[in-house]
Amino acid sequence: MDRVNDIANRYVDEWAVLDPTGATHAGIAGYDDRMTDLSPAGYAALADLDRRTLAQLDAAVPTDERERVAKEAMQERLGRSLALYDAGDITSQVNVIASGLHYVRGVFDLMPTSGEEAAANIATRLAAVPGALAQWRQTLLHAADQGSVSSRQQMIEVAKQCDIWTDPAGDNFYPALAERVSAGVSEALRADLSRAADRAREATVETGRFLREELARRGREKQAAGPERYKRAIDYFLGADVDVHEAYAWGFDELTRLEADLRQMAEKIVPGGSVDDAVEALDAEPARNITGKEAFRDWMQELADRAIRELHGVHFDIPEQVRRIECCLAPTSDGSIYYTGPSEDFSRPGRMWWAVPQGIDTFSTWREVTTVYHEGVPGHHLQIGQTAVRAELLNRWQRLLCWCSGHGEGWALYAERLMDELGYLADPGDKLGMLDAQTFRAARVIVDIGMHLELEIPRDNPFGFHPGERWTPELGWEFMRAHCRVPDENLRFEVNRYLGWAGQAPAYKIGERIWLQARADARARKGADFDLRAFHRDALNLGSLGLDPLKAALARV
Repeated sequence: MDRVNDIANRYVDEWAVLDPTGATHAGIAGYDDRMTDLSPAGYAALADLDRRTLAQLDAAVPTDERERVAKEAMQERLGRSLALYDAGDITSQVNVIASGLHYVRGVFDLMPTSGEEAAANIATRLAAVPGALAQWRQTLLHAADQGSVSSRQQMIEVAKQCDIWTDPAGDNFYPALAERVSAGVSEALRADLSRAADRAREATVETGRFLREELARRGREKQAAGPERYKRAIDYFLGADVDVHEAYAWGFDELTRLEADLRQMAEKIVPGGSVDDAVEALDAEPARNITGKEAFRDWMQELADRAIRELHGVHFDIPEQVRRIECCLAPTSDGSIYYTGPSEDFSRPGRMWWAVPQGIDTFSTWREVTTVYHEGVPGHHLQIGQTAVRAELLNRWQRLLCWCSGHGEGWALYAERLMDELGYLADPGDKLGMLDAQTFRAARVIVDIGMHLELEIPRDNPFGFHPGERWTPELGWEFMRAHCRVPDENLRFEVNRYLGWAGQAPAYKIGERIWLQARADARARKGADFDLRAFHRDALNLGSLGLDPLKAALARV
């Protein structure tokens, strides 16, 4: 009988062959010149691997607690992923942040770019872009024939992204990439890069046309996912069975609490003033504003490095490989902020990315201190980097492939709050920024669940917001606009993301809620013996896993 860890390690080997694009994303060496088969058969092969692996896990008996955690984590992740595939949710997925199109484009951000070999790999993979996008279009049509489609509006929004990515006056992504990696390589390779980039650009243009003119005719009229699709999605993103109606009601309570805290902090900045008065005062301080996205990237880098230096050895034991992070400007302008993990051998470090919208050139630091802690240390960079290091505790699947938004984003939001507890947000402006970010995350619990289930807005809601009406995308925008201070350029992307990626946005705040409850439970169990540093160490050493398996594992620690 196979051991759990043997099954998990074998899964990684088989998966990387089937999904070489994903292997690059995960930092597994040796696949940078290949592209994943995005045809219906390619997706089916990955689903078959999941099915076979689940059958093997069912028969495996864990030899110790670590294997028990690994088995529970893998069964939960693969089981929920397979349920999404069987329902057609994966093969029909078109949204502004996660789809086959984004998978193909985004992999180039993570590839080495210096030297002849790196450039040759990029040229070979660029040459495969037209075929991969043609396969993806085939999969979307096949899913539509089976009755599974995304909303028409998401198709149109993604087509707009294709326009921006391929516009010579916009991101001009593929030709700009070829030009960037052409320095110092042979003339023949430069020609290959240029030719492949032009064809990748043309294939992206064609994909935009296909989405707008062909697939959109078959898209869903409503952007709302509906109860069944939404329940599958939110349970997957949280790795837990969620009572969505309880979470919806809790969202109102949490937003009310946070906005009261926000008003109290604003009073410290502008006595007698409102939150908007405090924001205006902070934005008027020259020391809190940076002009130029490169200068802002450098500010993020300095703050991220300082956090690592000061937290290591005091509140966390940060492995040497994780004491390096790179802050980067993304080569696109979608408005997203995200983290990508290190490669398996750490030759590629963990990176914090900012896709700055076109036209944005001034940045307020008070808003983004908490973002750096979220994406860097003690947020994603510590959590993901530490997991990648723990070869003595975790198998390769746990270190490289396991990811759950509720666990990961919940931890990162918990990390923001933790930095306040540790005294790193003593500056009133930085604290206001953290509270504003928290209210933003709480508001989208309400909006995401409300819009996708088309729920009635409570008649007694504490904000007097359209009582008794049912949520629509338009009301979702109005509510978010009223309860956060995100620039419109970024907020448009955010709301489009919620509408297209149902169930992911609430994972942050609901995940944080479960992390806080897990800490409270551990404190209650251990009493005077509770040690916060030990709690964080033990919890992170479990690796990433769904929140239901996390709660079960922590209860046994």
